[in-house]
Amino acid sequence: MATHLDLEEQEQLDQIKHFWNKWGTLITTVLVIVLGGFAAWNGYQYWQNRQGMQASALGSAVEAAVNSGDKARIDQAFGDLRSNYGGTLQAAHAGLLVAKAASDKGQMDDAKAALTWVADNASDDGLKATARIRLAAVLLGSQSYDEALKQLDAKMPTEFDAVVADHQGDIYLAKGDKAKAIEAYRTAYQKTAPGVEYRNVISVKLNALGEDVK
Repeated sequence: MATHLDLEEQEQLDQIKHFWNKWGTLITTVLVIVLGGFAAWNGYQYWQNRQGMQASALGSAVEAAVNSGDKARIDQAFGDLRSNYGGTLQAAHAGLLVAKAASDKGQMDDAKAALTWVADNASDDGLKATARIRLAAVLLGSQSYDEALKQLDAKMPTEFDAVVADHQGDIYLAKGDKAKAIEAYRTAYQKTAPGVEYRNVISVKLNALGEDVK
């Protein structure tokens, strides 16, 4: 009886050895890849969380500097944020904040520089579009009409279509091209949903140019 069991055990061992000889390397490789991928994912998650926390801290530093009105601190904090965490949402939001603060103080070159950076480097298409539209407004104020139109020609999410057309109308009107201004305002009006207050603003602009939106 013992001999019979020994033979069965030996046969099972032989089968296991045969199976391992045939598939062992592949199984080991798969395990290494899976476990390595799991470790890499955990490492990446940790790195992302760490990046996010550090970017948030610098973003708060930019906000504090803006609130204090200290230009040197603004430049330093925003510069560090761009250099080290330029691909984060915090960096893009900080850029928009810095641009607004500069614009409010009449520092249009600084506003233009911050908005240009966000438009070129933000990881979020919506923030890029916001920066381009605000940059177009700054360029309009400095009578750089062609540059302003160029910013608005860039590809943007469709939800910005009405705002883009409205700003194009403002630029064409400033250039003295009434026909193109009316065309742009009509596009903005059509792309704004009925009942939205913004539509009334565009309607006023069209009426001022002698156009009846109805």
